[in-house]
Amino acid sequence: MELEPKHIQAPELYGSFWLNSEPISLRESSGEVMLIDFWDYTDIHCIRVLPYIQEWQKKYKPFGLTVVGVHTPEFEFGASLKRVQKALEEFKITYPVMLDNEATMWNAYSVRHWPTRCLIDRDGYVRFVQHGEGGYSEFERALQQLLSEAGSHGELPALTIPFREEDQASAVCFHPTSELYLGYLRGALGNPEGYNPESTLEYTDPGIYMPERIYAAGKWMNDRQCLRFDGTEGEEGAILFPYQACEVNAVMGSRDGSLCEVTIQQNSKPLPKEISGEDIFQFPEEQSSLFVDMPRMYTIIRNKEFGSHMLKLTTSNQNLEIYSFTFTTSVIPELISTN
Repeated sequence: MELEPKHIQAPELYGSFWLNSEPISLRESSGEVMLIDFWDYTDIHCIRVLPYIQEWQKKYKPFGLTVVGVHTPEFEFGASLKRVQKALEEFKITYPVMLDNEATMWNAYSVRHWPTRCLIDRDGYVRFVQHGEGGYSEFERALQQLLSEAGSHGELPALTIPFREEDQASAVCFHPTSELYLGYLRGALGNPEGYNPESTLEYTDPGIYMPERIYAAGKWMNDRQCLRFDGTEGEEGAILFPYQACEVNAVMGSRDGSLCEVTIQQNSKPLPKEISGEDIFQFPEEQSSLFVDMPRMYTIIRNKEFGSHMLKLTTSNQNLEIYSFTFTTSVIPELISTN
């Protein structure tokens, strides 16, 4: 682990709104170490990193660490102050969070990925940057080094024990399906009909599915960032795709805020309770569904093991909007270190 030299002065923090705090100034915080976390409340990778950010904030605040979350929304609905505030409450985030709705800070810090973590030293220089999940011990060592340079008194705490098996530095994991977007700007639609921006198309289930693609059936409105079901009363629409992963999550929302029922099947069967995500509701007549209202990430499936499956979501609600699907992996059992 090596810190960057003192070449890049950290840009001042300017946000649309601040939550959990009055605005924080880098210049006025001279002499302190600052951790800046660029995140989005719907991103699975950001959500999985949050426990580490919260643990570091708790452990190192007495030693002079200031943690600031910069919420740069991936989707337009994420610019809502009310929605971000609700997410802070659900994730129990207590450190200051600023809303970067115009991506001003995102661009100023040349960020390209969610999440991105930056360490700012006591003199206001960017000294360590890390993208995505993983590398937690390396990041914490850099944090401790900067706190020592800043003159922290007392013995610093031991490094945080990884919260998940796949977070171990020596972990070797399966390669899961990549994130799949549904809007026409970045969409991974595999249907021969393709996209027709800002229009409704009627899609036919092709019956043959390529990896890393999603397939639609029925009438769907092609939006920049999502597909929205646009069938008439009594009609149904479906989204289907093959995937390899342990867990499946979806960013979805309701156009008018009303509840949208979505029926879920894996490998042509309802989800058994033991692999159902926390947002799934089990009906007595062997039906597994989830109910979508606030735009956020919904946890659909938590398989016991990594594997290949076929997923199908069905709805008849014209307010349902689907933005993306994300997947998580697990450690390859044969390669788990016994040291």
